[in-house]
Amino acid sequence: MTKDKELHHKPYPDRADEPVHQLSDIDLTGFYSYSNYLRWEIDERLELIRGRIYQMTAPSSTHQVIAGTLFAELYFYLKKKSCQVFIAPFDVRLTHDSTDDTAVTTVVQPDICVICDLTKVDARGCIGAPDIMVEVLSPSNNKKELNLKFHLYEEFAIKEYWVVHPVKKSVMKYELDASGKYEKNTQFTGDEELTSALLPGFKLNLSELFHN
Repeated sequence: MTKDKELHHKPYPDRADEPVHQLSDIDLTGFYSYSNYLRWEIDERLELIRGRIYQMTAPSSTHQVIAGTLFAELYFYLKKKSCQVFIAPFDVRLTHDSTDDTAVTTVVQPDICVICDLTKVDARGCIGAPDIMVEVLSPSNNKKELNLKFHLYEEFAIKEYWVVHPVKKSVMKYELDASGKYEKNTQFTGDEELTSALLPGFKLNLSELFHN
């Protein structure tokens, strides 16, 4: 960590293990790690992206129904398979090197994620890249999901990134190509069936997902 980033840390109580209960006690412009994140016992949901705090708004009822429907379909598809599906709130710690809590500076809560290497799952969530990340858009998170998380998930080699758009009733699926870029993308709309090369045989008609 650079000296400049150290100077931006919010002063905390002297005891290193003392929790923080109020969002107002956190400097939202600071730079933080997962070790800081673990001490934030507050009602607000937060994500850390490259050390910076991003506040999350409460999902709408439409958002919850869509996420719940997709989770249920994936759950029953994967029930007797080696991969597992998880739904938010579920912490995913993304890191290139060290898994030490003080070295991890990205912690996200995707709406849904599919993990096939279950050694990445521990009592606190997932450490490492899931195979599939799913984000359901809402008016407050469109920019973050479409821009910031697109590049973040590409950087950490998430094999597939699904962006669910409730208003347009569509799903955009991004897949990593051989060079590790999200060059290949497929949009599902109307009565098309959502499929995935990572999930052979999985099919979900969008009319069922969006309750047309």
